[in-house]
Amino acid sequence: QVQLVESGGGLVQPGGSLRLSCAASGSIFSIYVMGWYRQAPGKQREWVASITSGNMTNYADSVEGRFTISRDNAKNTVYLQMNKLKPEDSAVYYCTAAVGAMSDWGTGTLVAVAS
Repeated sequence: QVQLVESGGGLVQPGGSLRLSCAASGSIFSIYVMGWYRQAPGKQREWVASITSGNMTNYADSVEGRFTISRDNAKNTVYLQMNKLKPEDSAVYYCTAAVGAMSDWGTGTLVAVAS
């Protein structure tokens, strides 16, 4: 089990950039598959990106080429660099950690993309 705390959300104009951070504690961080999900009002929660313990990454089609997920095991932290943001990227973003059949979720950070 790990505890996850997201930060870095805020208001940004379309075309702008934002970097989210997720700090983890309570377990062996380096063995977890880490990821990001998001949920907008009235919509289902959707997967955004993931990164394995070996730094292999995957992205949803909607963010491919614009978002970059990374991790720093020495700092027990995972990041989501978001570039060329669009209004449809507006959502609460959640950090996740998974190993085997177990998963943990943070409580989210709000991203608003608007003029």
